[in-house]
Amino acid sequence: MKNQVQLITYVDRLGGQRDGADLARLTALLSEPGAPLAGVFGGVHLLPFFHAIDGADAGFDPIDHTRVDPRLGSWADVKALTERLDVMADVIVNHMSSESPQFLDYSEKGEASAHAGLFLTLDAVFPNGATERDLLTVYRPRPGLPLTYATLRCGERRILWTTFTAAQIDIAVRHPQGRAYLSGILRTFAANGIRMVRLDAVGYAIKKAGESCFMMPETFDFIGEFAQEARALGIEVLVEIHAYHQRQIEIAARVDWVYDFALPPLVLHAFAFRTAAALKRWIAIRPANALTVLDTHDGIGIIDIGADATDRAAYPGLVPPEELDALVERIHEASGGESRKATGAAASNLDLYQVNCSFFDAMGRDETAYLLARAIQFFLPGVPQVYYVGLLAGHNDMALLARTQVGRDINRHFYDADEIARECQRPVVRRLIELIRLRNRHPAFGGDFSLQPGGDTELHLRWQNGSAWAALRVDFASRDHALEYSGEAGEAQRFAFS
Repeated sequence: MKNQVQLITYVDRLGGQRDGADLARLTALLSEPGAPLAGVFGGVHLLPFFHAIDGADAGFDPIDHTRVDPRLGSWADVKALTERLDVMADVIVNHMSSESPQFLDYSEKGEASAHAGLFLTLDAVFPNGATERDLLTVYRPRPGLPLTYATLRCGERRILWTTFTAAQIDIAVRHPQGRAYLSGILRTFAANGIRMVRLDAVGYAIKKAGESCFMMPETFDFIGEFAQEARALGIEVLVEIHAYHQRQIEIAARVDWVYDFALPPLVLHAFAFRTAAALKRWIAIRPANALTVLDTHDGIGIIDIGADATDRAAYPGLVPPEELDALVERIHEASGGESRKATGAAASNLDLYQVNCSFFDAMGRDETAYLLARAIQFFLPGVPQVYYVGLLAGHNDMALLARTQVGRDINRHFYDADEIARECQRPVVRRLIELIRLRNRHPAFGGDFSLQPGGDTELHLRWQNGSAWAALRVDFASRDHALEYSGEAGEAQRFAFS
């Protein structure tokens, strides 16, 4: 993976029209001379582009994981993009759509189906039955049990594992059919030039009676095996897990890449409470093989800096619980109450550990603070990713939220070509693009990183590569700040945040 900033985007929500040419249109936007975003990014994470992109979970419930939704284009279009940029795609490890051909065949034929072993049932995990205690032990990021009672079309009755929604049927990943299904996805990706994959929902993939069924030792083993298979095909693996911060450190030691999901709430905490203390504690221990993010297609994670739910006293969070609660309220205040309408039990939202809000609105639309937050992200070791709404300093899409009543849609705006061109002319967006280019091109970021000494309100970050250097200083109390770097002749230059 190149050490350059990557874009995270849906194919159809950044200038798309769902007319079969969206992938080609995105390729042009990111690479054709004169296009607004030409040459800005070193790579792109394409959020689910499989058939179909508009199911129960915006593509994260694929009917056919090896088919490009024809409204976006074809595998040839994907391959053309991979010839210009690094491309990451999702492997939805844990589940597939209840409308998939495999599940429909299973529903028609029951145990006589060739796909009967592909789907996980309750008795496959609890052959002797499950007690109340067994079921309460299962870790849940969403309300309710991870099970759905179903009467198949053939008349057979089953209790199916459905970790997320009843339309997303969990896969028996240890069954030969489950392994073959996932291996087929990897081979398809490799054949079409994809060299990076994100394992979506992999923390829930392994189930074991009497255990949490989330990030168990057996889950680590599965991740390791899957990553080994991917590497044999020339594919790097990113593991997506929202969990207690020590779990991320443990996971990072065993995979190619993890997300730094603690960073977004810690940056917001630093600005809200005018302190760098918690952020600096994390910087001192965080894994370096991380993709740094401030925003993604999901909400702003809270669990990532909180205490471990299994033992809050023994495993405290990066910030005290009262400050964590206050941070959520401050995000709601900064967004003018909009995030409250999309978070928690509101708007059919199921991810109770996330606040749904665009990052720009979560920072109260303060352009200087927003650019400083991006500078902090770009200065930390790892590969930065910028979500398409964040790239354009986007606002909460309350109209889309009202139409769908899906909390996360508040930060999943559909931009047309004219809107992209217009937004790219805003000063905050122009400066962010300049900051991305600086991060991609300056040789200092290929050298050594250091966290410089300073008081609790001060954050000093520095990169040094021979005579090339770059330094960022932020005082969260006074809001004094500076980003300086070496020029071609060695002279100090300064980035203008405003």
